[in-house]
Amino acid sequence: MAERSHVLAPTRGSRYVLRALVLGYVGLLVVLPLAGVGWHTFDHGLGPVVSALRQPDVVHAFVLTAEVAGCAVVLNTIFGVGVSLLLVRYRFIGRRALSALIDLPVAMSPVVVGLALILVYGRDGLLGPLVGAVGIQVIFALPGMVAATVFVSLPLVLREVMPVLAEAGLDADQAASSLGANAWQRFVRITLPTIRWGLGYGVVLSLARCLGEFGAVKVVSGNLLNKTQTATLVIEQKYQDFDQQGAYAMAFVLVLVAVAAILTVSLLRPEGER
Repeated sequence: MAERSHVLAPTRGSRYVLRALVLGYVGLLVVLPLAGVGWHTFDHGLGPVVSALRQPDVVHAFVLTAEVAGCAVVLNTIFGVGVSLLLVRYRFIGRRALSALIDLPVAMSPVVVGLALILVYGRDGLLGPLVGAVGIQVIFALPGMVAATVFVSLPLVLREVMPVLAEAGLDADQAASSLGANAWQRFVRITLPTIRWGLGYGVVLSLARCLGEFGAVKVVSGNLLNKTQTATLVIEQKYQDFDQQGAYAMAFVLVLVAVAAILTVSLLRPEGER
C-alpha cells in the first residue's frame, strides 16, 4: 500500500513571519533607498527642484535619454516577439544555444559591453572603417548609445513573452490556419491578444532598464556635455560636482517614470489574468 505524502500547511504565525521577512527585505533594498531619494529631492521645497530640472544640460539629457530609450524599446519589442515565436513554436539545431546567448547580456558587466562595442564599431575596430566609409558614426554618437542600451536590455521582453506563448499552445493558431487565415492575420488576431500582458510587462521592464543604463552608455558615448550625456551620466556629474539638488531631482524623475509605468500596467491588467 503506497504511503500518502503530506504537505505541511504553514501556520498563521509562520505566514506572518514570512510576510514580515519579505517586506523587510524588500523595504531595506528597494523602498528605503527610493524613499531617501524622494526625501532629499524635496528637502528644500519644490522651487529648487523645478529650477534644477529647467537647466539646459538637464533638459538635453532627458531628451537624449528619451530618444535612446525609445529606440531601444522599439527594437527590443520587435526582436523579443519575433525570437519568442521562433524559440517556442519551432525546433531547430542550435535552439538551446541561441536561448543561452540571449541571456548573456544579463551575466555580462555593462562596461564590458561598451568596450566590446568599441572594439567592433570604433575607428580602429572590426567594422569601424566600413561604417565610417558610408558616413555613419557609431561610437560617441546616438547609434552606439542605442546599441549599448539594446544589448543590456535584450532578454527582458523575450523572457516575459515566451512563457505566455508556451502556455497558450498552438490550438487556436492551427484552427485559424485551417479556416484560411494567413500568418499576419493569425498574429494580429490571435497571438498578439494572447501575449498582450506579457508583452506589456516586458516593454515596461525594458523601458525602466533603458532609462537607468549607465556603464555601457558611458563607455560608448564619450560622456560629452550637451552632446552625448544621458540622464544617468548627468546625475553622476552633478553629484561629483556637489550639485546634489540637481542629482536628486533627476534621479527622482527617473524613478517616478519607472514606478508609474509598472503600476500602470499592473492596475490596467484584469484581475482574472494576474
